[in-house]
Amino acid sequence: MSRRAAKVDANQSIIVDALRAAGVSVQSLAEVGDGCPDLLCGINGFNFLIEIKSGNETFNSRQKAWHSGWRGNAHVARTVEEALAIAEHYRRRS
Repeated sequence: MSRRAAKVDANQSIIVDALRAAGVSVQSLAEVGDGCPDLLCGINGFNFLIEIKSGNETFNSRQKAWHSGWRGNAHVARTVEEALAIAEHYRRRS
């Protein structure tokens, strides 16, 4: 079975840069596939996942399945502001 190339949303690099500038550790998970979110993030001892979406883009079937079964902290961000708000939520929890 051949593996599809990982798709990275156009806004991902600017979101990653903004998160890192805000003191968030960021690891791309784009190569994992199978519906796994795009980014593993950490701040103040909290880990969370962010799925990056552009515009009106919605979850594909694999992403829907992954998110419905995940029991941890997973979010969706379409903009830098949304991603930073997610990070701020965890920053304030410490």
